[in-house]
Amino acid sequence: MREFGIRPNRDLGQNFLVDSNILDVIGRLAELTPEDVVLEVGGGLGVLSEYLAERVAHVHVVELDRGLEEPLREALEPFANTTLHLADAVKLDLDALDPAPTKVVANLPYGVAATVIIRTIELESVVGWVAMVQKEVGERFAASASTSAYGVPSVLAQLSCDVKVGRKIPRNVFFPVPNVDSVLVVLERHSPAPPRELVKLVQHGFKHRRKAMAKSLELSGGGKELRDRTREALVAIGKPADARAESLSPSEWRAFYEQLS
Repeated sequence: MREFGIRPNRDLGQNFLVDSNILDVIGRLAELTPEDVVLEVGGGLGVLSEYLAERVAHVHVVELDRGLEEPLREALEPFANTTLHLADAVKLDLDALDPAPTKVVANLPYGVAATVIIRTIELESVVGWVAMVQKEVGERFAASASTSAYGVPSVLAQLSCDVKVGRKIPRNVFFPVPNVDSVLVVLERHSPAPPRELVKLVQHGFKHRRKAMAKSLELSGGGKELRDRTREALVAIGKPADARAESLSPSEWRAFYEQLS
């Protein structure tokens, strides 16, 4: 950082990974193989990028901050199996990545962590994720139905993946030291990404958490017809007509969607 005059950009949620001891933990959880193609979002100073490049077939490194281009290119220069994308991962055409990623392994910027994970679930080629995220984000992804942390990210991730919090990460492995705790969240795909209609249904269902789902969907633009159909579909899958969105497990959400369709 001194060599290149780099200062972390807090507006971009930058907390650079500076302790290489954590890399083997990430590698073990990711179960890296020489055939893997890895997507890393938030390349930072290239510490994780170098580790990945030595162990897999190809690494796509996505970095938004062009101020990090010089140190990143220097870190990646020895590795012909890397591609640096200076772009916003939230907007980047991930389907155009060549070769197609099979795994996502990243120290994700806090502000976009949940969005990036949900976006990459849409990539059919990706089968596994190990992502450094804020503790609360990891807990939301792994949360069970009817708990306070359970919400849209929980359902959308678990419709496609088995999710677990792999390990809590000490704050001192980052610079600057963050004022929040971090964890490694691990996802393993078991199903294709949910259809767009189901994604929207989940989002609308959780929009008014304190209300019954039928009412929430009505208020989200579905009208009284959708309210009544929702009640019928909930009863058909064995739930109360006034069930709330947070009471449905991911499998019940899928069954509800199929009934509603």
